[in-house]
Amino acid sequence: MKVLIADDEKHVRDAIKMLADWDEHGVTGILEASDGQAAVELIAEESPQIVMTDMRMPRMDGTKLLEWIKDNRPDVKTIVISGYDDFELVRHTIRSGGLDYILKPVDPDALNEALEKAVEAVRKEALQDRLSTRQNMELNRMRPHYADKLLTDLIGGPGGKEELARQLRDEFGLPDSAGSCRAAVISAAQLDHEVLDKFGQMPELLYFTLINICNEVLLSGQKGIAFHHLGRPEEIVMLLWDETMPHQAVLENIRQGIDLTLHRQVHIGAGSCLPFPQGTAASYQEARLALWRRNALSGSGWLHADAPQPPKPLRLSSHEESFRLAALSGSAEKIGAAVDAWMSRVGELGAVTPEQLEQWNAEWDWMLKQWMDHNDSPSPDGPEKDALLELPRSLPLDPQGRLSFPLWKAQYEGRLTAASRMLTQRHSRENHIIYDIAAYLENHYAEDISLQDMAARFFLSREYISRRFKQEFGVNISDFLAGVRIEKAKLLLLNPQLRIAQVAEMVGYQDEKYFSKVFKKQEGQTPNEYRKEQAVR
Repeated sequence: MKVLIADDEKHVRDAIKMLADWDEHGVTGILEASDGQAAVELIAEESPQIVMTDMRMPRMDGTKLLEWIKDNRPDVKTIVISGYDDFELVRHTIRSGGLDYILKPVDPDALNEALEKAVEAVRKEALQDRLSTRQNMELNRMRPHYADKLLTDLIGGPGGKEELARQLRDEFGLPDSAGSCRAAVISAAQLDHEVLDKFGQMPELLYFTLINICNEVLLSGQKGIAFHHLGRPEEIVMLLWDETMPHQAVLENIRQGIDLTLHRQVHIGAGSCLPFPQGTAASYQEARLALWRRNALSGSGWLHADAPQPPKPLRLSSHEESFRLAALSGSAEKIGAAVDAWMSRVGELGAVTPEQLEQWNAEWDWMLKQWMDHNDSPSPDGPEKDALLELPRSLPLDPQGRLSFPLWKAQYEGRLTAASRMLTQRHSRENHIIYDIAAYLENHYAEDISLQDMAARFFLSREYISRRFKQEFGVNISDFLAGVRIEKAKLLLLNPQLRIAQVAEMVGYQDEKYFSKVFKKQEGQTPNEYRKEQAVR
């Protein structure tokens, strides 16, 4: 910390240097100026945090120096040391932001008391600046998420949409002229395994890439906007409100951009053009159903605007016993035969939709849960890796989005081989998967996360996760997630521009009252009380 002493009398400057306890107050540099003009030049060059100045000096006196500091370097703390007991000079000091007015001859106690006050003010402002910087960084990081939150709510079903539309217009520049709107949907879950494996543990980068490509087309000319569906993380949703250009042409430009970047043909579902904002939810549901009920056996067409009726149901559970016996046998030949029998049944359907593939994956997860619960054991571990984590993350689709029977057969055989190891070995898993779950919660705290979500994502039973998480961290998952959310909320509450309801939404609470209840339970005070307490510090 640097201090500048401005006085036209050298013996006064020497006395101040001798009387002040610089080391105790953390002062490492002492500068001297013989008048106000020289002080201004030194302030510009050296940036001292504290200035001690006389009031009567040649060229530029203390009153002018204080005015210059107030106008140009208001962060500098000033102390006046003068031989004049003049009320007008004192008043001018106060008006200019001076911290103290000390009379000559200088009293050491008064000088050190004023210096301590100035140093404390400098440190307090530095701390506030650091907090403000952290807050701004967090807000900038949260802003895109907040836009996604508003847009996700807009397509989230019945309820008042006008207020959401107003916020989107005010805060994110959506055009006032949008009278109608058509929703379109791309799902990363319908990309093939090579693309998903390429992005590996960075799915957010894939979503970011897809959203950027969509918005390059949509935001040019205000054709619409693309965003990340927070309730269904694999979905990129587009809202198109430019009626001057056919939506097929706009979506074709997007499809070509994705093909150029990822070298993959994406499939896009499109809904009807309905009034904005009231019809956005209905248009989105149409688009989503059209995408998920497309025939994955057909190679024609990438744009899907009409959702056919669901095909005749075929339950994977009807083959559970043959799968289980094949897994228990440990025989690759019997496992292959069980999978072939299933594929033969599917081939009789004539049409297979991505929706069905997802349903069969869910049924597989359910069967695996039953087997695991029955044996009270998770999967094998060690050199063979975790059997459950070997389960494929992608649907068995090729780069054109069509069902690949060879890939599907390999996936199912891999699942049964993993299940075979699980059923023939009992063991306990390493703690690392529980810490992976904790890390996921810390990075996705603003999302709607349930224990079932964690079970599906990490291929473990809900009971196993709940029991092991409590053993490792001493709290259940919901309390752990609440703790993460409240810590984030405490940082956001430092910004007086954010309403409590906004803070609640940004950390994952839809109900402001429930958020306040959780906050008070953890912190012993309401969010508003916490904000007021921090404001006076």
